[in-house]
Amino acid sequence: MKKFIAGTQRFVRDEDGATMVEYGLMVALIAIVCIATITTIGTRLNNVFSDIASSL
Repeated sequence: MKKFIAGTQRFVRDEDGATMVEYGLMVALIAIVCIATITTIGTRLNNVFSDIASSL
């Protein structure tokens, strides 16, 4: 039983898993921002090219 309690305490103190979760959340947030930015730029660029095409 002492080994089980010691193992549980080590698991609770171990922060490697929390660090990986934080990195995963940061990567997900960066990906969401990139996708939103590319979508917005794509829409605006499409409007610019449509205006140029209608002017010609």
